[in-house]
Amino acid sequence: MKPADVLIRPVITEKVNAQMETSGRYTFVVDKRSNKLEIKKAIEEFYNVKVVDIHTMVVPGKNKTRFTKSGLLTGTKSSYKKATITLAQGDSIDLFS
Repeated sequence: MKPADVLIRPVITEKVNAQMETSGRYTFVVDKRSNKLEIKKAIEEFYNVKVVDIHTMVVPGKNKTRFTKSGLLTGTKSSYKKATITLAQGDSIDLFS
């Protein structure tokens, strides 16, 4: 799998921002078929940093219901895989530029 196909987007939340500032951990949504080695290679190529640790998790999809004029509409949100990456001391990624 190409490194450009592995990374989908970074996750930007208050919790992730706190982790970025304190412990150098970044979270990305990645392709569900990718493994830790492919994720590490893609991060190191794109951002020129040294990856120390990777944790991956598959977030399960959820059933959603909406009320409309014609009644209830039900559907599902897709599941996705996210990876939390710890960088080497002194490395950082600028996600906001």
